[in-house]
Amino acid sequence: MIKKFKDYDFTLMITPILLAGFGIVMIYSASMVIAVVEGYESTHYLFKQLQWFVLGFIGFALCCIFPYKYYQKLMKLVILLVLGLLVGVLLFGNEVNNAKSWFSFGFGSLQPAEFAKLGLIMYLASIYSKKQSYINDFNRGVLPPLVLTGIVLGLIVMQPDIGTAAIIFLIACSVIFSSGIRFKHLSILIFIGLAVVAIAIPSMVTDERIARFTGAYQPFETPDSDGYHLIQSYLAIGVGGLTGEGLGHSVQKLGYLQEAHTDFIMAVIAEELGFIGVIIVIGLLATIILRGIFIARKCDDSFGALLAIGISSMVGIQAFINLGAISGLLPITGVPLPFVSYGGSSLLVMMISMGILNNIAKSVKKRERQPVPVNEKDMPENMASNNRGGKSWLV
Repeated sequence: MIKKFKDYDFTLMITPILLAGFGIVMIYSASMVIAVVEGYESTHYLFKQLQWFVLGFIGFALCCIFPYKYYQKLMKLVILLVLGLLVGVLLFGNEVNNAKSWFSFGFGSLQPAEFAKLGLIMYLASIYSKKQSYINDFNRGVLPPLVLTGIVLGLIVMQPDIGTAAIIFLIACSVIFSSGIRFKHLSILIFIGLAVVAIAIPSMVTDERIARFTGAYQPFETPDSDGYHLIQSYLAIGVGGLTGEGLGHSVQKLGYLQEAHTDFIMAVIAEELGFIGVIIVIGLLATIILRGIFIARKCDDSFGALLAIGISSMVGIQAFINLGAISGLLPITGVPLPFVSYGGSSLLVMMISMGILNNIAKSVKKRERQPVPVNEKDMPENMASNNRGGKSWLV
């Protein structure tokens, strides 16, 4: 039994659990006041997040055990489920803040777009791993998977959820780049992407979205409206200093900083635990990202490598956008901080993703324990091609 556990990556097992546990503590600290104001017990959001954590931990444990290579056989089912959820939420979802992004149930809410992130990562990793022999053929090797990617992005934009769509687009770019696509083809895709954005901008520009930009880059010109959230975030970060005001002693969470337990939870962490607390959280997130990239580099299987890089990118991109929003680097888009912010769908998907990443790491460790082939003829095809110098930096 102990020998089986040795195959897992303990860093990737412990770090997500530490982050999620820390997030639960901070969610309680940040939400106790707003919960009472809304008519609930002070522990309302704490227990709801705990429920999702238990569910996420079960998913994490199961995905650690389930061989990741079998996901390729389930890919049609995964894609049908993703598309079904995205269409279903447009037809039957609850509208919150002018967006149909949620299914509401008795125990909580489910956000299909969060599951679409992981589903699309699996799809792109599976398709591009099968196209390695002709990845340099743009029409056959690169273009076909982008059709489904565009459909998924279109369905999410229709909700509308521009922040999640942007994250999925960037994740897709990271997987495509890592698959070994030629720079010329990558340039074509970037040009097409920019052209689509340029065409779509006039229809997407609204007063609310303009306000997000002015609030991010000129907050003190509209301190009582567009810039209010960011200014409150600045105050929380500034007051915290090096060591913070102490756990539970945030003032900004007392109705000044809205969404304190979700989008702006890092501002509360900065106020209560200071710069030290912020660095610890960023350090743990960076550990997951870098460890995932390391596993991707070590994996001799194209699907596993691309799957690992996609999951690592998902964590890194989402963290960057969240931290950019609370610091004024990026407009506020409502993106949660991975593992830490309140949100059941996000936590569940992140924990499942970590389970998959651990299973890939387990596969890598098992291969490394095997004797090294003396001749290249004895090596697996992927390893042999990498030994000769492949065109991709990853697979």
